[in-house]
Amino acid sequence: MKKLLLIILMFNGIIAKAQHDPSDQIFSFNWEIIGGVEFKMVKNNQSYAKFTPEIKSHANRTFELEGYIVPIKDGMKQTKFMLSTLPINQCFFCGQNGVPIMVMVVLNEPVKFTYEPIKVRGTLKLSEANVMDAPPITLVNGKAL
Repeated sequence: MKKLLLIILMFNGIIAKAQHDPSDQIFSFNWEIIGGVEFKMVKNNQSYAKFTPEIKSHANRTFELEGYIVPIKDGMKQTKFMLSTLPINQCFFCGQNGVPIMVMVVLNEPVKFTYEPIKVRGTLKLSEANVMDAPPITLVNGKAL
């Protein structure tokens, strides 16, 4: 997971000169549920998700999101990636909003990488582990729609 975070941060540095186009950002009720999660820093590189009752009510149930693929491995076909509300060619650190909301997605069948938004459906899993060790929110057994 530390490698994943490092890769994402390094990639963000490479694309930091891109312009942010607010019209590309995806908004939905389900992203609002995800966005309600807060993070509590405990000590040296330890941060834990604080889940709202609303997101907990969706845990271990089918959940659908539309977003942009942020690959964590090379390749044109992806089965495990981050899903973001912003495309990867936009600056994640523009303005004052910081890093966009992201969710780990694990698909049963690979999907071809695209810069266009995709819809995915899977089982929503929540992790209370240190976010440096495991993603706090994951869609598993996913399917691209």
